[in-house]
Order: sequence, then structure tokens, then C-alpha cells
Amino acid sequence: MELDTQMAGTAKSARQSYFWKRFKKQKVLHLFVGLGIIFLLIFAYTPMFGIIMAFKDYSISSGIKGIFTSEWVGIKHFDEFVNDYQFGTIVRNTLVLSFLKVIFAFPAPILLAILLNEVKHLRFKRLVQTVSYLPHFISWVVVVGIAFSFLSAEIGLVNKALVSLGVIDKPLDILTNPDYFWGLAVGSAVWKEVGWWTIIFLAAIAGINPALYEAAQIDGAGRIARIRHITLPSMKGTIVVVLILTIGSILGGGLVGSNFEQAFLFGNSINNPTSEIVQTYAFKVGLRDGRFSYAAAIDLIQSVISVVLIFSSNYIAKRVSGSSLF
Repeated sequence: MELDTQMAGTAKSARQSYFWKRFKKQKVLHLFVGLGIIFLLIFAYTPMFGIIMAFKDYSISSGIKGIFTSEWVGIKHFDEFVNDYQFGTIVRNTLVLSFLKVIFAFPAPILLAILLNEVKHLRFKRLVQTVSYLPHFISWVVVVGIAFSFLSAEIGLVNKALVSLGVIDKPLDILTNPDYFWGLAVGSAVWKEVGWWTIIFLAAIAGINPALYEAAQIDGAGRIARIRHITLPSMKGTIVVVLILTIGSILGGGLVGSNFEQAFLFGNSINNPTSEIVQTYAFKVGLRDGRFSYAAAIDLIQSVISVVLIFSSNYIAKRVSGSSLF
């Protein structure tokens, strides 16, 4: 019995010694990881204490202390938002815009990645890939400025060209007409982000064994057959993971994640019936009206829905395809 205890103690000391030797050897890597953890603690987890504001009648005049000392009002702000006269319109706009982006933005980078993979001319392939992902680095403020230059009813180049060619009789008010906002938002988001997400799917394709394509070609499989039976099945894991992340962030814009920026910058008093979404509404009532508790309640509802969606989509994906995020 005593011998077993001594052997267990020796084994434990050996494991600890090995751990510390490995830790010292990788101390630079641990330093970077530690900085990342500190960043998350300060900017991601610490602000979560502010969630309590959603259940209190908080006033900014009470300072940080007021977050904890303000009067507890329970679900008063949640109930007020649900019964707000704009609730139906805001939720409709958020869901429609988000689902349209999933429908059009999610398949786009997959399709582009497959098309680029089939291009044999390397210079052309690199040129297309570079041109497609460069818009990702342009801020939405600049994108809106570009859209104004091209689509404005007064000075827009597109409207001027269409009128001069006789395609339309008068300029289209694309930037102000509520009927055009969803198409404008989805189109600009796909243009801006499709190239960036293509990189991920190209990386997945690059990991496919070339011998599979060679064997399929020898067996007489055409290009479409190789894409269908080799490329797409090999990309399944990546597609599922990206889809789960997309569904989890669907209320924020999904894959292209730009609902707030687009609605805030493209939105105006004229197209407000289709451009006002949950995020912009919470932003306005929070900062403009100083109703921080009400805005916190709105954002908390959205966050809870997003968490439920990401866990649900992960569970369904795991049961259906065998692939999941966690």
C-alpha cells in the first residue's frame, strides 16, 4: 500500500515536472494566449454586468454605482418593447433582412470558391480573388458614399446612364424608396463580403486530395460530377460550421454581419418603414432618449435568441450531417 502511494507520488511529480518544462518552452505562446484572455475578460465578460440594467430603472446620472443600486423593475422594459406599436414592423424588418442575407449571402462564397477552383489560369484566378475580397476592407461609411455616387437620383452615375439610354424615363430613388432598401442592403453586403468568406471555402477545397479528382477523371466523371461527388462532400464540414455561425448571428446579418451599419447609414426618414431594425431602434432609444435600461432589455432579447439559435442549429447539424461546431 505504501509502495503504491510512493509510486503515485513519483508519477505525479514527473507529470508536474514535464508540465512546467513544456510551459517554459512555450512561454511566448502562453503570453499571447494570456493577452487574448485578458482582452476577452475586459471587453467581453466584464461589460456583461451591465445586463442587470435591463431589469432596473437605471439613470446615467447615478453613474456606474447606479447599475447596482437602481430600483428593480423586473420585466417592465421587456413588456414595454413587446407592446410597442413599432414592435411588429421592427421585428419583421430584422427577420426579413436577415433571412434574405442567409439565402443570398451564404451560398455566394461557396459558389465563387468552386468556380475559382475550376479556373486553371493562375494569374486570372489570383486577380479575381484579390478583387473580390478587397471590398471587405472598405468601411461601410465609404461603401455608402460609393452607393450614393452611383445610385443617387440626382447625381448617380447609374441613373444618368439608364436615363440617357432610354431604359427608364426618370431616375429611380433607390436610396430613399422603402421598396428598394432590402435589395440594396443584401446586394451591397454580398458585394462587400463574398470574397472574404470565399477564402475559407478555398482553404477547404485546397485540403482535398488531388488523387480523388484524378481517379474520378479516369473513371469518366465530368467537371460537374467531380464537383458534386468530391468537392461539395469534402467541403461539408466547413459549410456546416459556417452555417451554424451564420444562423447564430442571423439577427445581426449572418455571414455578412452588417445589419446595424447598413440600416443606420442607408436608413432615413423616408425608407424607415423597411430600414428600422431592432439594433438601430435600441441604439436610438438608448443614446437619443437616454433610456439605457430599455435599450439593454431589447439587446438582451436579441442575445438570448441568438444563443438559442446557435445551440439549436449545432444540435440539428450534428444529428443530420454528423458535423458540428462543438
